[in-house]
Amino acid sequence: MRAFAVPAISLQFARYAGVGAVATAIHYALLIALVESGGAAPLPAALAGYVAGGLVSYALNRRLTFAGGRPHREAAWRFALVAAGGFAWTGLLMALFASRLGVPYLPAQAAATLAVLVWGFLANRLWSFAQPAL
Repeated sequence: MRAFAVPAISLQFARYAGVGAVATAIHYALLIALVESGGAAPLPAALAGYVAGGLVSYALNRRLTFAGGRPHREAAWRFALVAAGGFAWTGLLMALFASRLGVPYLPAQAAATLAVLVWGFLANRLWSFAQPAL
């Protein structure tokens, strides 16, 4: 009996999602700490959490998910641009859901996180970390 072969992209996405879970935990911890302490409103707290999670995400994705791709000097700025896009999407979705529609901040952030997940994986896989064509 042949073992079921999992496509390489599926394994890579699983690693990306695992790294994303770690980065998201840091993001949400900072978000909750800032909001619940009264230190920040949900929107700026969400964006501060996004930046903290993004730094962890780059380091772990470079090492675990996309190893052997572009050199750091190229991958870092590309990752930063993709993260900036995710940052903008996070801000827009949090403004829409939490600020405009009155959705509680944690469900609003969960929706934003899911919306950015697949887009970020594809952009990073195909552009940020992809091995440059010779």
